[in-house]
Amino acid sequence: MATTKVVNIINRASIILQDTSNVRYPNEELLKFFNDGQREVVLHRPDAKTENASFQCGASSKQVLPASALRLIDVVQNVGGRAVTQIDRKILDETLPDWHNQVADATKKIEHFVYDSADPKNFYVYPKATTAMYLQLVYSTAPVDIAITNFSTDTTVISVDDVYANCLLDFMLYRSYQKDSEYAGNSERSMMHYSAFANSLGIKTRADSAVDPMPNNPDRNAQRA
Repeated sequence: MATTKVVNIINRASIILQDTSNVRYPNEELLKFFNDGQREVVLHRPDAKTENASFQCGASSKQVLPASALRLIDVVQNVGGRAVTQIDRKILDETLPDWHNQVADATKKIEHFVYDSADPKNFYVYPKATTAMYLQLVYSTAPVDIAITNFSTDTTVISVDDVYANCLLDFMLYRSYQKDSEYAGNSERSMMHYSAFANSLGIKTRADSAVDPMPNNPDRNAQRA
């Protein structure tokens, strides 16, 4: 749960930039850097902002995530019913070639889902769903840009967990020093703050491995090693 106010992070950035009067770095500009930072966090850590919600299925084996979703993290269960487990598509293709046409019903609920991070906004279910079926999904969403008019009294909190507050500050400082990179030392300061941002998110590792439904394909497991 987030409790850190956006204006507090902006104030901290102004102090570090030695511009508390916001002459060189106006609050409105720092807010743009902050919004960019939130999107960058979720790009590299999709689990930083998630929804756990009921999802109405389409009448198909192929299911399309809600418009606000970036990628699937998990399919938990049939709402009010049995659990749903991930299965590798090759297993279904080889053992049940007609699986896309086998329809679930009141007694035969959805049993498995198929997901490939190369197609992040779609997933497949077996048996084929009807529109009367609902699944409990966990999926990543993009943060909406925060707008602030009064930087003294605004109480809006960050869209991601408080644990990301420091790396958001580093991203803002990276962008701020990048703006003045022609001045001595600012280019190095900019990259120092980006490195701190990157290290706190573990960008040097494959971020998908932390949130992707565990693949059953040995070849993809080897790629993650």
